[in-house]
Amino acid sequence: MFNTKTKTIYLDAPSVGELEKQYIAKAIDSTFISTVGPMVPEFEEKFAKYVATKKAISTQSGTAALHMALYELGIGPGDEVIVPVLTFVATINPIVYVGAAPVFVDVDPKTWNIDVKQIERKITKRTKVILPVHLFGNPCSMEEILKIARKNKLFVIEDATESLGSFYKNRHTGTLGDLGCFSFNGNKTMTTGGGGMITGNDGKRLDHIKFLVNQAREEEKGYYHPEIGFNYRMTNIEAALGMAQMEKLESFISLKKEFSMIYREGLKNIKDIEFQEEIIGAETCWWLTCIKFGREVDLSKLQSQLRLQGIQTRRLFMPVVEFPPYRSFKKVDFPMAYAIYERGLCLPSSTVNSADDIYYVCKTLKELF
Repeated sequence: MFNTKTKTIYLDAPSVGELEKQYIAKAIDSTFISTVGPMVPEFEEKFAKYVATKKAISTQSGTAALHMALYELGIGPGDEVIVPVLTFVATINPIVYVGAAPVFVDVDPKTWNIDVKQIERKITKRTKVILPVHLFGNPCSMEEILKIARKNKLFVIEDATESLGSFYKNRHTGTLGDLGCFSFNGNKTMTTGGGGMITGNDGKRLDHIKFLVNQAREEEKGYYHPEIGFNYRMTNIEAALGMAQMEKLESFISLKKEFSMIYREGLKNIKDIEFQEEIIGAETCWWLTCIKFGREVDLSKLQSQLRLQGIQTRRLFMPVVEFPPYRSFKKVDFPMAYAIYERGLCLPSSTVNSADDIYYVCKTLKELF
């Protein structure tokens, strides 16, 4: 075992090394370092092939991907988008960017994902999109969501920013709805430093998104811009990093799953600890393995004790209606989201950790709890 005073067990640090240096050096040597360069389309093609979708369009972030997905589908002022209340705020802000309104839904107590049973009662004449989030990589009940969407003639945009490598009924998350959005932030399963991706099977729609993220520029006419565009392009250096990370992706996902299994086995005898549950047909990458305590726990004190042992943790996402821009929505009750937030904790899941590190976290938690 290691000396905890000299070792940190990381929550979500990226795993990068020599291979990434080689790819980045190749990008620099090519003189293409900005938003023009051969590695951007190469990365997009490789990613599309990996998730088995017709096309993939890179962006500057997962937030930008969600913004462009909403914009491309024509969502705007007066429209409503149904979303879970328990998610990172980046799921919600792009809805406001386009002038639409989020309609919050509570989450399922077992999966922690949007409660499908509550979706239909939130649909109005203004509803245009259902935006499910595969929270911490755990797939939503997509079959039911798509059925509701078809019945009510709604779009589905998947927030798959945390679920790269997860499957629902043998299909990658992010490929089941009209559009899917991924994030390559530094804390995700694979990273491009920043960056995101939009996936879909409507080639015309994806081509238009590619046009829009490049300032809507018609290159054959020089600097001619027939539409309002966005500066949401991925750089060649970011794509180079992504190419290297793609080579390691399967090993990253394998480690994430292994860590989750160790946690579930190591903590199974503590009756007051619960884990997210998968639905039938789901295969989860477990970007982060998180727990929920069955009784009240001083989470700040527990985190401080774990930190002294070199163990990084973080709280779960706060329900979005707690933030000032969205506080007016608090008039609706979201008991499950609050229960999960108030008693939830994210455990070290970084692929720079080892299995021994995760066993040590389990041992320490059992001693403290």
